[in-house]
Amino acid sequence: MKQTTFASAAWDRKGKVTRRERFLREMDAVIPWPRLMRLIEPHYPKAGAGRHPHPLERMLRVYFMQNWFNLSDPQAEDSLYDSESMRRFAGIELAEDKIPDESTILRFRHLLEAHDLTEAIFNEVRSLLEERHLLVKSGTIVDATVIAAPPSTKNAKQARDPEMRQGKKGKEWHFGMKAHVGTDRRGIVHSLTTTHAGAADISQMPELLHGEEREIFGDQAYWKEADRQAAVERGIRYRVNRRGTKQRPLTEHQRYINRCRSKARARGEHAFHVVKRLWGFSKVRYRGLAKNTARLYTAFALANLYMLRRKLLPREWCLS
Repeated sequence: MKQTTFASAAWDRKGKVTRRERFLREMDAVIPWPRLMRLIEPHYPKAGAGRHPHPLERMLRVYFMQNWFNLSDPQAEDSLYDSESMRRFAGIELAEDKIPDESTILRFRHLLEAHDLTEAIFNEVRSLLEERHLLVKSGTIVDATVIAAPPSTKNAKQARDPEMRQGKKGKEWHFGMKAHVGTDRRGIVHSLTTTHAGAADISQMPELLHGEEREIFGDQAYWKEADRQAAVERGIRYRVNRRGTKQRPLTEHQRYINRCRSKARARGEHAFHVVKRLWGFSKVRYRGLAKNTARLYTAFALANLYMLRRKLLPREWCLS
């Protein structure tokens, strides 16, 4: 048994469960900790003659909280000192345990990036959902979202990030990167790619399909007549919104069909709402596509678990 502090004992007697505390409890219950730790354990430092590393599960929990609360490495360290609910989620008791400092948190994040472990986490969560029959493969919704990057050149190198580009969405120009996803009919992400913001959405469509679809949904950026004909030949319903031209504008009937398709297609944006709005990943935190892509794999894996948490929570947890 760990020795608790007076502050921790007083926190136990509080009368209210905060929203953050409830969120952390729910995510703790639905994340497949043993499966994820088995992926990382072969790459994690082993205890030797020197200073012992922090427990792997503790570092993984801190890393996930960084994603949920959009924290930098120094902010993550400070939050562990400030928040009792975050310390409990990480399994830290101030009277006995040492809180990971920002350098330790940074090294763990670099470890995940160096060994492509965030992509492995995403694939492991997808496998879990397939085993639980929570990922529907009958149809795929393809979509993309822009994640902004700093356009200013007022930095040490006096230059923008060379891997980011400017792209137009509607009538507005955005500088940054794009996250392209393929989701099932309920908005659960099963595939992910990233590009600079200037890349055409349709260029990533082949990478977002798993090959077992019976129907495909997408907005007008994904419309291509050759793809429609190929889908029809393979018996796939091509539900991508049709795009008109100046010479051949859409008829009223075609616009009506687009509106009907958009009602189903809109579910593909649910994961964007979780990652960008609830968890604050609307701007890149790092330079280059690789580091931000690694973070996106983790974010969408956790978003899938969050959106399906009611179905994943143990029965006794739901009844409590």
